[in-house]
Amino acid sequence: MRTALVLAFATAAVLLLTSLARWPSHDIPRAHVAAEPSLPRIAPAPEFTLTSQDGAPVRLADFRGKVVAVTFIFTMCTSTCPVLTPMMSFVQDQLGRDFGEKIVFMSITVDPERDTLPVLKDYARAFGANPVGWFFLTGEAHAIRDVTRRYGVFAAKTESGDVDHTFLTSIIDPRGILRVQYLGARFDSEEFRRDLLSLVNEP
Repeated sequence: MRTALVLAFATAAVLLLTSLARWPSHDIPRAHVAAEPSLPRIAPAPEFTLTSQDGAPVRLADFRGKVVAVTFIFTMCTSTCPVLTPMMSFVQDQLGRDFGEKIVFMSITVDPERDTLPVLKDYARAFGANPVGWFFLTGEAHAIRDVTRRYGVFAAKTESGDVDHTFLTSIIDPRGILRVQYLGARFDSEEFRRDLLSLVNEP
């Protein structure tokens, strides 16, 4: 289920941190919020340009007109990522023709040193990711740090070389507005699918 998030948007320089915003509750059953006509509009989603598993540049701005789900992973994760990525793969299959045409996923690595393009490509294949609409992204370490910071994700290397990071999945509407964030990897896949489709069908 959704987790209530309250974030302070502190400076004008950081797109997300522009005002105090109440994030949509992820703990209240859908029936209790049925009066809400649509997902709240939080803030313009931070822009980025990274590199896909195929070596192609991927700019968030190029996906205006589509709903975009952005999440953060690393391929050697043995705890939560192996839960999140298969769940997204399941939702990908449930979306049918809308996936790729109207909805895309972007999984950004927080471990760019080890997650090379061949590693990301193999990881995408292993989880049945459809390359038409699912991009596994990497970039220079400073670019990854900048994106994680602007999306409110904490990521830090441990002594073992792994990465501790926040599991945060963001949904961005076709106009480039951040609409909801899911905290953790075990949020409801059907609610996730419904939220994606609600933005596809939003006037």
